[in-house]
Amino acid sequence: MGATSPQRLLVYNPEHDLCLANGNSHYVPPRSALLRAERGAHYMLSIYGSADAEACAASRVQQFVACHGLPRCVIAWGWDAVLKETLLKQGIPAGLLPSDDYIGMLRQLQHRATLLPLKPGCRLAATVAEVASCMDEYGHLVLKAPWSGAGRGLRWASHSLTPHDEMWVAKTIATQGSVVVEPRRAIELEFALEYMLPESGMSRVGECLMGYSLFEAKGGVYTSNKPLPDSEIESIVGADAIDWCRRQVEPWIAATVAPSYHGPLGIDCYRTTDGQVFVSEHNMRHTMGMVAHGECASFRC
Repeated sequence: MGATSPQRLLVYNPEHDLCLANGNSHYVPPRSALLRAERGAHYMLSIYGSADAEACAASRVQQFVACHGLPRCVIAWGWDAVLKETLLKQGIPAGLLPSDDYIGMLRQLQHRATLLPLKPGCRLAATVAEVASCMDEYGHLVLKAPWSGAGRGLRWASHSLTPHDEMWVAKTIATQGSVVVEPRRAIELEFALEYMLPESGMSRVGECLMGYSLFEAKGGVYTSNKPLPDSEIESIVGADAIDWCRRQVEPWIAATVAPSYHGPLGIDCYRTTDGQVFVSEHNMRHTMGMVAHGECASFRC
């Protein structure tokens, strides 16, 4: 590919969630996360295809520029202040990157409280006493930091808050301002609705649905996706359950997310052992479900 060839630079930064949680543009992710980035750039090609595109970790962008020249556009696994700072230092002009205001807006939208309107029974607590009150009501809780990634920022508590639970809650409130409190439920299976929101020209959110993904997690940590066609996932989860989730999610996307954000959006959901369906998380970045789906190749910037 010549230096003057139009091209998309696909940046794989799986450390994105950790960077969002930290919130500082000078944060240095752990070496393990950076190694995953160097080894997994091909995931971006799985989503977008290799035509007119090259993929690499953020640490390799300077080499990309030296070999190919500046790209026509940059598509990231997920945008955050750390990635922008890294790309600027690697020679990517600011004009090819999101503004600081846009990245700040994205971080605020990714706050777990943004999804609370779709999660009855879940609350945002600002004190240890509020969390304890929820424990009295539900008995079994999942406590979540407003921003977290890689399985961090989650804690399970039962019956009463232990001193360690209270310390965790207090520290999270001190660093991130609050804790999301959810009733703990027996999960049977987990699935996601995968969307790609365009910058303009969207008439209905439903038109931006890429498809579904079925995944597994252990202790809140993602482990794997099952590469199945949408029809099979719909059969496993249940067409009524997926339709219900879409009816909840898509008006929320239209009102809360789409006016400000364009790009990949994954909505995680789950079905309990007694057949109830709940919305769980939102990810304003690419997901491994999108990698499994592999149908973003036509998305351009």
